[in-house]
Amino acid sequence: EWKKLKSEELGISSSKISRATRVVLNGLKRKDFDVVTSAELKEVMRTFSRCVIIGRRFPICHVHVGDTIVEVSSFSTQAKRVGKGWFLDPEKPAGCDEKDYVRWRNCLQRDFTINGLMFDPFAKLVYDYLGGVNDIRKAKIRTIKPAILSLSEDCARILRAVRIAARLGFRFSRETATAVTALSQSVMRLDRDRLLMEVNYMFAYGSGEASLRLLWKLGLLEILLPIQAAYFVRHGFRRRDKRYNMLLALFSNLDRFLAPDRPCHSSLWFAVLAFHEALSERPREAKVIAAFSLAIHNGGDLPEAIDIALRIDKRHATGYPEISKPGNLLLHPGALSDEVKSLAASVRTSLNRMTDECFVSRAMAKYPKAPYPAPVFFPLTLYLKGGKVFECVGGVGGGDDVGGKVGSEVDYEMLGMGSLKEVRHVFARIVFDTLYPIH
Repeated sequence: EWKKLKSEELGISSSKISRATRVVLNGLKRKDFDVVTSAELKEVMRTFSRCVIIGRRFPICHVHVGDTIVEVSSFSTQAKRVGKGWFLDPEKPAGCDEKDYVRWRNCLQRDFTINGLMFDPFAKLVYDYLGGVNDIRKAKIRTIKPAILSLSEDCARILRAVRIAARLGFRFSRETATAVTALSQSVMRLDRDRLLMEVNYMFAYGSGEASLRLLWKLGLLEILLPIQAAYFVRHGFRRRDKRYNMLLALFSNLDRFLAPDRPCHSSLWFAVLAFHEALSERPREAKVIAAFSLAIHNGGDLPEAIDIALRIDKRHATGYPEISKPGNLLLHPGALSDEVKSLAASVRTSLNRMTDECFVSRAMAKYPKAPYPAPVFFPLTLYLKGGKVFECVGGVGGGDDVGGKVGSEVDYEMLGMGSLKEVRHVFARIVFDTLYPIH
């Protein structure tokens, strides 16, 4: 049943639209276009000076407004073919006006019913042709077309479904969940930039722990992050396991700092992955981990970090095999300093391994369902950016003169841009809070 709902009744108002998006909406309205938009993409290009068309199969416009990118699609853009030679052009229902028909036909090309809603901020109406409002109320992710067809048509929808479910706490419809599991290997067809973008959407916006759990549950973790999947297997973590391990605890603490409107730079979660892999390969004592995180936080002042670490008398987390039992040797500052430098070297080695296709493939060779070769999608720029987080410890390339951060408040604009001070500050707090949990 088609519905036109008053936006106020759904708690939706134009005040919730970002400034950049309002600039685009008003620009299109002045050209007498429908908001979502009846204009051809080339006409959108002529309307805005900073605008590019991206995508081949489903092209859209990226309109640049300041530092923000607004995506604009056209009603005239749709999948021309489904399967081999079959055109998708649904018949116009009886009694349907032309505007409703154009909107409905466009909605049929989208991925999930909850993404098939259209909001007209000028008329203050929400158009619901596919039952999206009802599925939002049920917290359900359901494909518009039959799930197998929809996810085969665009395998990126698999990762988008995981991202939405993790971020909103939604569940999949039975048909969608079955199709996601059956077609999980198809995400390997995506290029590396797209894979990185989708994984960043999962980890950088406050839903990293939930994303890791869903990826593992659906059999996607071994495709995207084989080293981390091997860790889950090695420690007997079941697909529907509700327990915590140290990797999940680290991402849970990362999530506490982030939100959809307060994301981090990808170098932060990448650094967390590398740090955990180093500990997984060689467990360390709590004092070593504490001094390491403190040294990262203060920009490399190792003597100060060791002095503080030795005075900590708080009970550390137990039950994680990555944290080894304490020994008397590390009560000496010199021995502790050597161990911290050793950990820093191990983290740098992990960064290298995570970007090495041969190493990742060998790591997963003993797991029969793992893809070969492994799809390593971390670019060199991310490897270098992640490496800078740890350069200040151990005297390796530490001449950046960044120093430590003053104060405890997080500057989210700088964190999103990848400021080294902010990334180090939040990384250190994540590690410290995982080692010494806040109850």
